[in-house]
Amino acid sequence: MMLPAINKDMSEKDLDLLMEQARKASDLLKALSHEVRLVILCLLSEGEKSVSELEEILTMPQAAVSQQLARLRLESLVQSRRDGRMIYYSLMNDEVSSIISSLYDLFCKDVRAGDR
Repeated sequence: MMLPAINKDMSEKDLDLLMEQARKASDLLKALSHEVRLVILCLLSEGEKSVSELEEILTMPQAAVSQQLARLRLESLVQSRRDGRMIYYSLMNDEVSSIISSLYDLFCKDVRAGDR
C-alpha cells in the first residue's frame, strides 16, 4: 500500500488536494459508521436486493430499512431502480464496491456462507 509522503516541502496545492481527499474519506467513513448501513452494504455486495428482501433478511420494519437506504442514497453509496411497485437497490459504483468488498471479506463472508 502506498501512503502519501507528507513533508514540509509539499506545495500548498498538493496539501489542499490531500486535505480534499481526506475530507471525502472522512465523509465516507461517517456514512459507514452505522451497523445497519454496513450490513445493508454487505448484503448488496452479494447483488441487487429489493427493499422487501432487505426487510426480511434484517427482520426490521420497512420504515427503518428505508431510512438507512435514504442515507446511503444521499451519500451516493447505493442506487435504486423501480420495477412496478418494487424498488431494488445495488451498490453505486466500483469505488464503493471495492471498499465494501474489502469489508465484506473481513467481516461478513464467513457469517453469510453459513446461511447458504
